[in-house]
Amino acid sequence: MTHKAGFIGIVGKPNVGKSTFSNLLIGERLSIISPKAQTTRHRILGIINEENYQLIISDTPGVIKPNYKLQEHMMSVIGDIFNDSDLILTMIAADDAELPDEIIEKLGKSKQAKILLINKCDLIKAAEIEILIDKYLKMNLFKQVFAISAKNGINKSFLISDLLPYIPEHPPFYPKDQLTDRNERFFVEEMVREAIFYNYKQEIPYATQVEVIQFKEDTTIIRIVATIFAERESQKGILIGPKGVGIKRIGIAARKLCEEFFGKQIFLDLQISVKKDWRKNDQTLKRFGYKSE
Repeated sequence: MTHKAGFIGIVGKPNVGKSTFSNLLIGERLSIISPKAQTTRHRILGIINEENYQLIISDTPGVIKPNYKLQEHMMSVIGDIFNDSDLILTMIAADDAELPDEIIEKLGKSKQAKILLINKCDLIKAAEIEILIDKYLKMNLFKQVFAISAKNGINKSFLISDLLPYIPEHPPFYPKDQLTDRNERFFVEEMVREAIFYNYKQEIPYATQVEVIQFKEDTTIIRIVATIFAERESQKGILIGPKGVGIKRIGIAARKLCEEFFGKQIFLDLQISVKKDWRKNDQTLKRFGYKSE
């Protein structure tokens, strides 16, 4: 029996459902999800293992025009998708179906096979979906166009079978029991960030970064100490909240996410510190694990 293995990159604008779709394909909640745009900051690999294939799915930040160093670092990982993927999945939302020129330009220059996913297809009428499919097929850029709903799981099994023809024959790149290339600390940091995104508005979620200081796992409990970094003292005060209600709310939400992810009791100690203008500092961004240009 032949075995296939390959890398599949997912690209698109912010807030089109890339992370939800990635989690759906992989069958695990690896990428954090928020109704706010620009939640994903890193390239996160999720690995789908079956007897005769291994698909490595790359979730990436939404494509934007960067305004500061952090966003420049976020956009630098997009280039990796076009360099090392065997198949590129481009995602748009049915209710916001324009594909930005910068993405079209990158796709036009790439040699990989490309498939377009029209997500949130349950939000528009079937006739409108057919018009969109016809429009993008006529571009002669995409091998296929699928209408899906990542939130509701529409067309999941059908789509996976249609990805395989574009994947080369190759032995597995990763052990068959491996789910991702990231470690436990990374996912704790992401889940604390997710709790911040759900509990704060405007600039606060975008101005915070999380770093796990301690991760100790016993048989029945994991003890974690993490620091939330803000850019300003005023942001620190908002995160803490009156009588500590804010940091308590973050802790409860993040602990619940961690317990669901690890399947164990979690002790989570959150601290808040200030690292001024960390989003604009290359050295600090490198410390936090962001890719250089």
